[in-house]
Amino acid sequence: MRDRADDGLFTLVGDVPQLVKNLIVAEFNAIKGWLVKTATDAGIGTGMMFVGLFFIAWVVPLFLTFLVALLSLWLPVWASALIVMGVGVVLAIVAGFIGLAFYKKIGKRESPFSAAKTDIQIVKEAASEY
Repeated sequence: MRDRADDGLFTLVGDVPQLVKNLIVAEFNAIKGWLVKTATDAGIGTGMMFVGLFFIAWVVPLFLTFLVALLSLWLPVWASALIVMGVGVVLAIVAGFIGLAFYKKIGKRESPFSAAKTDIQIVKEAASEY
């Protein structure tokens, strides 16, 4: 940034196209960055949902059968099965909430589209003053 206090009107008006170009390039870069972060959060959230489904569908039943058999050495079979089922439900809920947290990050991030809209409104207001 340079001091523009001594610049003439024609110099300032001549710099407007370059400034507009810089603004547009900066807005596109902001949109690209926002899209990358949003896609990353959506991908991680989706991956965590699939991890939760994988545990529910395949690993959990096999491991839970082992735990029920192990706990049935000290407890009745019905109590062993109830304890193991409770742990499995808690693991599935935790994985689901982690995935949901990543999805919620998407909505909290400021969209560059709204920032560009705000910039356009500022330019329109400035243009209407002259």
